[in-house]
Amino acid sequence: MAQILYITVNPKPIERSVGHRVGQAFLKAYCETHANDEIQEINLYEAEFPIVDRDILSGWEKIRRGGLPFSALSQVEQQKINALNQFIDRIASADKYVIVSPMWNWSIPPRLKAFIDSIVVAGKTFHYAENGPVGHLKGKKAIHIQVSGGIYSHGPLAEMDHSHPYLKQVLNIIGIQDVQVLYVEGHDFDRARADEIIRKGISDAEKHAMTF
Repeated sequence: MAQILYITVNPKPIERSVGHRVGQAFLKAYCETHANDEIQEINLYEAEFPIVDRDILSGWEKIRRGGLPFSALSQVEQQKINALNQFIDRIASADKYVIVSPMWNWSIPPRLKAFIDSIVVAGKTFHYAENGPVGHLKGKKAIHIQVSGGIYSHGPLAEMDHSHPYLKQVLNIIGIQDVQVLYVEGHDFDRARADEIIRKGISDAEKHAMTF
């Protein structure tokens, strides 16, 4: 039995979000073909999760550069760092990751960036070695379903995609080398084909789910 973490990053309701619709199609098909797997869902625009803030940075600084023991930190610093560590452990315990996100301003939504900053932590999900960072989440896999109104997976606008390439690099750094991507794109650029594009995205998601 595998543990799947299904992560969505969109404040819109399902009926108004292409990403939610495609993601739900993926999830349904996955459950039908992997009935014994355990699914955990988290919408980063609804769920509260620890973020790296002044207290956490201060606590880390005291430990790393000040040489202080954890017990010497303030109560708030200890509480926040403990909460962050528990959250990282929860995320790291998954075997597979499904990330469904829109492209906003040619990049990722801010809540996804906050999530990344909360889990990409030296000593927890990776460590620095002589030849660069070494990830701790080896043997896991991920799929990124990226939705955008324009076309950025190829063509003249491809260099403006700072979303999937960045996410893939981050996942690689923490040890997840098997990173698939499904682009659902162009439905705003070509309104006449919008329904067709979305239907294809749903069909492609279902196919990916069967073998993921």
